[in-house]
Amino acid sequence: MQEDTMWGNVFKKQAKEVESIYTVLHRIPVFQDLNKKQLRAIERILHRRYYKEGEVLFSEGDPGVGMYIIEEGRVNITLGKEKKLLAVLSNGEFFGEIALLSESPRTATVTAAVPSKILGFFQSDLFGLMETNPRMGNHILYRIAQMVSERLRFSTIENQQLKAKLNQLEAQLEAKKGK
Repeated sequence: MQEDTMWGNVFKKQAKEVESIYTVLHRIPVFQDLNKKQLRAIERILHRRYYKEGEVLFSEGDPGVGMYIIEEGRVNITLGKEKKLLAVLSNGEFFGEIALLSESPRTATVTAAVPSKILGFFQSDLFGLMETNPRMGNHILYRIAQMVSERLRFSTIENQQLKAKLNQLEAQLEAKKGK
């Protein structure tokens, strides 16, 4: 019997995509400690979308509804009307995870720099997961809280360093005025 190549290719492609998603998820701190069965459960609730080069994923000021994972591609994160480039993220990187905790407005705009395959994990998905599997949902929340805490700690240190530099510059300016 001859193999139906159309169906054979479809199934092979899906298997490859599933493995790819599993690999990507395993590297993301939010999901890192989950076992294979738990990662498979996450895979089932992810939303995949393809973005064209230049297409906006979300704009600064939009309500935050979830996090995004770059399965394939690259995005630019920009700020303000002048589109100041803050970061360029690519395969396996993620952004927007704070929106899993709060629907506060997005602080930047994210645009596909090249054609990109993006996975969405939304707040409603997390809440649904917390209802069906509270242990896993709480674990994900805990990991997000750890990440936010680490970023806050880093921002505090950076802020202290900037204040020290500002104080130093102000002292130098005052010294020049005194001469």
